Amino acid sequence: MTRILFVGQKPETVDFSDPSLPPGFNAEKINAGIALGVAKIEERGWRGDTCMITPDAAGFADLKRALGDAAYDCVVIGGGLRLPPKGLPLFESVVNIIHKAAPDAAIAFNTRPEDTADAAARQLPTG
Repeated sequence: MTRILFVGQKPETVDFSDPSLPPGFNAEKINAGIALGVAKIEERGWRGDTCMITPDAAGFADLKRALGDAAYDCVVIGGGLRLPPKGLPLFESVVNIIHKAAPDAAIAFNTRPEDTADAAARQLPTG
């Protein structure tokens, strides 16, 4: 079975005052999008896991643990980790953790939680 890991920042730790984020964005909307994203992964017959991390060493440890617990075909990094300019160091750390801990997994990027399955599909074999 194809396994997808969706990695994002724990919505409750996002700084919603950041002007680079869309107006009206909040943890409730992100959590709803994550649930919808996982449902769309499962509709494709894949197993979808999530790893919502805090932006610190504890979050990095959580990501390493998640990657060590299973072999993933694709790891999708959420837009919230890579889009805010001040989050660049966090994004770089996440990419490098994935690269080292899951070297055989494809890496994909979504634009919002709801299109996580589409992001993974772009990187997985169609066969």
